[in-house]
Amino acid sequence: MKSMTGFGRGAAAGENFSVGVDLKTVNNRFLDIHLRLGTELSAYEAQVKRRISTRLSRGRVDASITLERTGEVAYELNRPLIAGYISALRAMQQEFEIAGEPDINVLARLPGAMQPVRDGIDEKMVAGVEQAIDEALEELEQMRQREGEALAAEMHSRLDEISQQVPIIEAAAGGLAENYRARLQKKIAELLSRDTQGVEVDPGRLAQEVAYLADRSDISEEIARLKSHLGQFSEALDSEGETGKRLDFLLQELNREANTVLSKSIDLLIKDAALLIKGAVEKLREQVQNVE
Repeated sequence: MKSMTGFGRGAAAGENFSVGVDLKTVNNRFLDIHLRLGTELSAYEAQVKRRISTRLSRGRVDASITLERTGEVAYELNRPLIAGYISALRAMQQEFEIAGEPDINVLARLPGAMQPVRDGIDEKMVAGVEQAIDEALEELEQMRQREGEALAAEMHSRLDEISQQVPIIEAAAGGLAENYRARLQKKIAELLSRDTQGVEVDPGRLAQEVAYLADRSDISEEIARLKSHLGQFSEALDSEGETGKRLDFLLQELNREANTVLSKSIDLLIKDAALLIKGAVEKLREQVQNVE
Protein backbone atom coordinates (compact mmCIF):
# COMPACT_ATOMS: atom_id res chain seq x y z
CA MET A 1 0.00 0.00 0.00
CA LYS A 2 1.26 3.45 -0.88
CA SER A 3 0.52 6.91 0.41
CA MET A 4 -0.29 9.72 -2.00
CA THR A 5 2.13 12.06 -0.19
CA GLY A 6 5.71 12.16 -1.39
CA PHE A 7 8.59 14.06 -2.93
CA GLY A 8 11.19 13.08 -5.49
CA ARG A 9 14.08 14.78 -7.24
CA GLY A 10 16.00 13.79 -10.35
CA ALA A 11 18.79 15.23 -12.45
CA ALA A 12 20.64 14.52 -15.70
CA ALA A 13 23.38 16.21 -17.69
CA GLY A 14 24.88 16.13 -21.17
CA GLU A 15 27.65 17.85 -23.06
CA ASN A 16 25.86 21.17 -23.27
CA PHE A 17 22.85 20.90 -20.96
CA SER A 18 21.62 19.95 -17.50
CA VAL A 19 18.12 18.97 -16.37
CA GLY A 20 16.54 19.15 -12.93
CA VAL A 21 13.16 17.64 -11.97
CA ASP A 22 11.20 18.10 -8.72
CA LEU A 23 8.02 16.10 -8.10
CA LYS A 24 5.65 16.66 -5.18
CA THR A 25 2.41 14.73 -4.64
CA VAL A 26 -0.51 15.13 -2.23
CA ASN A 27 -3.85 13.35 -1.96
CA ASN A 28 -6.49 13.76 -4.62
CA ARG A 29 -9.36 11.58 -5.76
CA PHE A 30 -7.95 11.27 -9.28
CA LEU A 31 -4.57 11.79 -10.95
CA ASP A 32 -4.14 15.55 -11.46
CA ILE A 33 -0.79 16.60 -12.96
CA HIS A 34 0.38 20.23 -12.88
CA LEU A 35 3.57 21.07 -14.78
CA ARG A 36 5.99 23.98 -14.66
CA LEU A 37 8.15 23.81 -17.76
CA GLY A 38 10.54 26.21 -19.42
CA THR A 39 9.62 27.71 -22.77
CA GLU A 40 11.79 25.23 -24.64
CA LEU A 41 10.01 22.23 -23.08
CA SER A 42 6.44 23.44 -23.49
CA ALA A 43 6.00 21.34 -26.64
CA TYR A 44 6.73 18.18 -24.61
CA GLU A 45 4.02 18.73 -21.97
CA ALA A 46 1.79 15.86 -23.14
CA GLN A 47 4.77 13.50 -23.36
CA VAL A 48 5.86 14.37 -19.80
CA LYS A 49 2.33 13.82 -18.44
CA ARG A 50 2.14 10.41 -20.11
CA ARG A 51 5.45 9.38 -18.56
CA ILE A 52 4.29 10.39 -15.08
CA SER A 53 0.89 8.71 -15.47
CA THR A 54 2.53 5.35 -16.24
CA ARG A 55 3.88 5.27 -12.67
CA LEU A 56 1.20 7.11 -10.66
CA SER A 57 -2.54 6.45 -10.56
CA ARG A 58 -3.92 8.91 -7.98
CA GLY A 59 -2.98 12.20 -6.35
CA ARG A 60 -2.20 15.77 -7.28
CA VAL A 61 1.26 15.98 -8.85
CA ASP A 62 3.24 19.23 -8.99
CA ALA A 63 6.17 18.78 -11.35
CA SER A 64 8.87 21.38 -11.97
CA ILE A 65 11.33 20.71 -14.82
CA THR A 66 14.22 23.04 -15.64
CA LEU A 67 16.53 22.76 -18.65
CA GLU A 68 19.76 24.77 -18.65
CA ARG A 69 22.29 24.99 -21.45
CA THR A 70 25.85 24.67 -20.19
CA GLY A 71 27.73 25.12 -23.48
CA GLU A 72 28.76 28.40 -25.14
CA VAL A 73 25.70 30.50 -25.81
CA ALA A 74 25.35 32.46 -29.06
CA TYR A 75 23.21 35.59 -29.15
CA GLU A 76 21.10 37.13 -31.86
CA LEU A 77 20.13 40.77 -32.18
CA ASN A 78 16.59 41.95 -32.04
CA ARG A 79 17.12 44.27 -35.02
CA PRO A 80 13.62 45.79 -35.26
CA LEU A 81 13.74 46.71 -31.57
CA ILE A 82 17.20 48.30 -31.81
CA ALA A 83 16.36 50.16 -35.06
CA GLY A 84 13.21 51.58 -33.55
CA TYR A 85 15.08 52.71 -30.45
CA ILE A 86 17.78 54.47 -32.51
CA SER A 87 15.15 56.16 -34.71
CA ALA A 88 13.44 57.47 -31.59
CA LEU A 89 16.76 58.83 -30.27
CA ARG A 90 17.52 60.62 -33.57
CA ALA A 91 14.02 62.12 -33.60
CA MET A 92 14.68 63.33 -30.06
CA GLN A 93 18.00 64.92 -31.23
CA GLN A 94 16.36 66.79 -34.08
CA GLU A 95 13.35 67.97 -32.14
CA PHE A 96 15.24 69.15 -29.07
CA GLU A 97 18.59 69.93 -30.79
CA ILE A 98 20.57 67.54 -28.59
CA ALA A 99 24.16 66.68 -29.50
CA GLY A 100 25.75 63.21 -29.19
CA GLU A 101 25.49 59.70 -30.56
CA PRO A 102 23.71 56.60 -29.23
CA ASP A 103 25.81 54.75 -26.62
CA ILE A 104 26.33 51.05 -27.43
CA ASN A 105 26.38 50.21 -23.72
CA VAL A 106 22.91 51.68 -23.37
CA LEU A 107 21.71 49.73 -26.39
CA ALA A 108 23.16 46.48 -25.00
CA ARG A 109 21.23 46.93 -21.75
CA LEU A 110 17.98 47.55 -23.59
CA PRO A 111 15.53 44.79 -22.55
CA GLY A 112 15.14 42.30 -25.38
CA ALA A 113 17.88 43.79 -27.56
CA MET A 114 19.92 40.58 -27.48
CA GLN A 115 18.52 37.08 -27.03
CA PRO A 116 20.18 33.67 -26.79
CA VAL A 117 19.96 31.68 -29.99
CA ARG A 118 17.69 28.69 -29.49
CA ASP A 119 18.90 25.63 -31.34
CA GLY A 120 15.88 23.58 -30.32
CA ILE A 121 15.72 20.39 -28.27
CA ASP A 122 17.69 17.48 -29.64
CA GLU A 123 17.29 13.76 -28.87
CA LYS A 124 19.99 13.79 -26.18
CA MET A 125 18.18 16.54 -24.30
CA VAL A 126 14.86 14.68 -24.52
CA ALA A 127 16.55 11.53 -23.21
CA GLY A 128 18.07 13.56 -20.38
CA VAL A 129 14.66 14.94 -19.42
CA GLU A 130 13.18 11.43 -19.41
CA GLN A 131 16.07 10.11 -17.31
CA ALA A 132 15.61 12.90 -14.74
CA ILE A 133 11.84 12.29 -14.58
CA ASP A 134 12.35 8.56 -14.02
CA GLU A 135 14.87 9.24 -11.26
CA ALA A 136 12.47 11.64 -9.54
CA LEU A 137 9.61 9.15 -9.89
CA GLU A 138 11.72 6.38 -8.35
CA GLU A 139 12.56 8.52 -5.32
CA LEU A 140 8.96 9.69 -5.08
CA GLU A 141 7.57 6.16 -5.11
CA GLN A 142 10.04 4.98 -2.49
CA MET A 143 8.86 7.77 -0.19
CA ARG A 144 5.21 7.00 -0.92
CA GLN A 145 5.88 3.35 -0.10
CA ARG A 146 7.43 4.24 3.27
CA GLU A 147 4.59 6.63 4.06
CA GLY A 148 2.08 3.93 3.07
CA GLU A 149 3.64 1.38 5.40
CA ALA A 150 3.44 3.81 8.32
CA LEU A 151 -0.15 4.64 7.40
CA ALA A 152 -1.06 0.95 7.21
CA ALA A 153 0.34 0.35 10.71
CA GLU A 154 -1.81 3.18 12.09
CA MET A 155 -4.91 1.87 10.34
CA HIS A 156 -4.31 -1.68 11.62
CA SER A 157 -4.40 -0.19 15.11
CA ARG A 158 -7.75 1.48 14.38
CA LEU A 159 -9.02 -1.76 12.89
CA ASP A 160 -8.15 -3.59 16.11
CA GLU A 161 -10.28 -1.06 18.03
CA ILE A 162 -13.26 -1.95 15.84
CA SER A 163 -12.60 -5.69 16.05
CA GLN A 164 -12.64 -5.52 19.85
CA GLN A 165 -16.20 -4.16 19.79
CA VAL A 166 -17.66 -6.94 17.62
CA PRO A 167 -17.54 -9.68 20.35
CA ILE A 168 -19.19 -7.24 22.77
CA ILE A 169 -22.04 -6.69 20.32
CA GLU A 170 -22.27 -10.41 19.58
CA ALA A 171 -22.43 -11.40 23.26
CA ALA A 172 -25.03 -8.76 24.10
CA ALA A 173 -27.12 -9.70 21.05
CA GLY A 174 -27.35 -13.30 22.30
CA GLY A 175 -29.37 -12.22 25.33
CA LEU A 176 -31.70 -9.79 23.56
CA ALA A 177 -34.70 -12.15 23.50
CA GLU A 178 -34.49 -12.82 27.23
CA ASN A 179 -34.05 -9.12 27.94
CA TYR A 180 -37.16 -8.32 25.90
CA ARG A 181 -39.10 -10.99 27.77
CA ALA A 182 -38.04 -9.61 31.15
CA ARG A 183 -38.91 -6.04 30.15
CA LEU A 184 -42.30 -7.02 28.82
CA GLN A 185 -43.12 -9.02 31.94
CA LYS A 186 -42.07 -6.13 34.15
CA LYS A 187 -44.13 -3.65 32.13
CA ILE A 188 -47.19 -5.95 32.18
CA ALA A 189 -46.79 -6.52 35.91
CA GLU A 190 -46.77 -2.77 36.48
CA LEU A 191 -49.94 -2.36 34.43
CA LEU A 192 -51.69 -5.29 36.12
CA SER A 193 -50.82 -3.98 39.55
CA ARG A 194 -53.17 -1.08 38.83
CA ASP A 195 -55.97 -3.48 37.86
CA THR A 196 -57.92 -4.95 40.81
CA GLN A 197 -59.68 -7.57 38.66
CA GLY A 198 -56.52 -9.76 38.51
CA VAL A 199 -56.27 -10.30 34.76
CA GLU A 200 -53.85 -13.10 33.83
CA VAL A 201 -51.22 -12.88 31.11
CA ASP A 202 -51.29 -15.44 28.30
CA PRO A 203 -47.78 -16.98 28.15
CA GLY A 204 -48.27 -17.84 24.47
CA ARG A 205 -49.14 -14.27 23.58
CA LEU A 206 -46.17 -13.01 25.59
CA ALA A 207 -43.87 -15.39 23.70
CA GLN A 208 -45.22 -14.12 20.37
CA GLU A 209 -44.52 -10.51 21.31
CA VAL A 210 -41.03 -11.38 22.49
CA ALA A 211 -40.34 -13.28 19.25
CA TYR A 212 -41.64 -10.35 17.19
CA LEU A 213 -39.43 -7.81 18.97
CA ALA A 214 -36.42 -10.13 18.85
CA ASP A 215 -36.88 -10.61 15.10
CA ARG A 216 -37.11 -6.88 14.48
CA SER A 217 -33.95 -6.37 16.52
CA ASP A 218 -31.97 -9.28 15.09
CA ILE A 219 -28.47 -8.06 14.15
CA SER A 220 -26.86 -11.39 13.35
CA GLU A 221 -26.52 -10.47 9.66
CA GLU A 222 -24.99 -7.11 10.53
CA ILE A 223 -22.47 -8.83 12.82
CA ALA A 224 -21.52 -11.28 10.06
CA ARG A 225 -21.04 -8.45 7.58
CA LEU A 226 -18.98 -6.46 10.08
CA LYS A 227 -16.63 -9.42 10.47
CA SER A 228 -16.41 -9.89 6.70
CA HIS A 229 -15.68 -6.20 6.02
CA LEU A 230 -13.03 -6.12 8.75
CA GLY A 231 -11.28 -9.12 7.21
CA GLN A 232 -11.36 -7.61 3.73
CA PHE A 233 -10.10 -4.28 5.04
CA SER A 234 -7.15 -5.96 6.77
CA GLU A 235 -6.27 -7.87 3.57
CA ALA A 236 -6.45 -4.69 1.49
CA LEU A 237 -4.09 -2.89 3.89
CA ASP A 238 -1.44 -5.54 3.31
CA SER A 239 -1.94 -5.81 -0.45
CA GLU A 240 0.09 -4.18 -3.22
CA GLY A 241 -1.17 -1.78 -5.86
CA GLU A 242 -4.02 0.70 -5.76
CA THR A 243 -6.17 0.05 -2.67
CA GLY A 244 -7.50 3.48 -1.68
CA LYS A 245 -10.84 3.21 -3.49
CA ARG A 246 -11.48 -0.30 -2.13
CA LEU A 247 -10.68 0.81 1.42
CA ASP A 248 -12.99 3.78 1.08
CA PHE A 249 -15.84 1.51 -0.08
CA LEU A 250 -15.30 -0.91 2.82
CA LEU A 251 -15.40 1.98 5.29
CA GLN A 252 -18.76 3.06 3.87
CA GLU A 253 -20.05 -0.48 4.44
CA LEU A 254 -18.68 -0.65 7.98
CA ASN A 255 -20.36 2.65 8.78
CA ARG A 256 -23.63 1.39 7.26
CA GLU A 257 -23.61 -1.75 9.43
CA ALA A 258 -22.82 0.26 12.56
CA ASN A 259 -25.76 2.60 11.84
CA THR A 260 -28.09 -0.38 11.34
CA VAL A 261 -26.97 -1.93 14.63
CA LEU A 262 -27.65 1.38 16.38
CA SER A 263 -31.14 1.72 14.90
CA LYS A 264 -32.21 -1.88 15.61
CA SER A 265 -30.95 -2.30 19.18
CA ILE A 266 -32.00 -0.75 22.48
CA ASP A 267 -29.26 -2.45 24.49
CA LEU A 268 -26.84 0.12 25.92
CA LEU A 269 -23.79 -2.15 25.56
CA ILE A 270 -24.55 -2.67 21.88
CA LYS A 271 -25.18 1.04 21.28
CA ASP A 272 -21.95 2.06 23.01
CA ALA A 273 -19.97 -0.48 20.98
CA ALA A 274 -21.58 0.65 17.72
CA LEU A 275 -20.79 4.29 18.51
CA LEU A 276 -17.15 3.39 19.16
CA ILE A 277 -17.07 1.63 15.80
CA LYS A 278 -18.46 4.70 14.05
CA GLY A 279 -15.84 6.92 15.72
CA ALA A 280 -13.00 4.62 14.63
CA VAL A 281 -14.42 4.45 11.08
CA GLU A 282 -14.39 8.25 10.82
CA LYS A 283 -10.74 8.36 11.88
CA LEU A 284 -9.93 5.64 9.36
CA ARG A 285 -11.75 7.58 6.64
CA GLU A 286 -9.46 10.57 7.18
CA GLN A 287 -6.41 8.33 6.81
CA VAL A 288 -7.74 6.46 3.77
CA GLN A 289 -8.06 9.77 1.90
CA ASN A 290 -4.27 9.70 1.59
CA VAL A 291 -3.99 6.14 0.24
CA GLU A 292 -3.28 5.62 -3.46
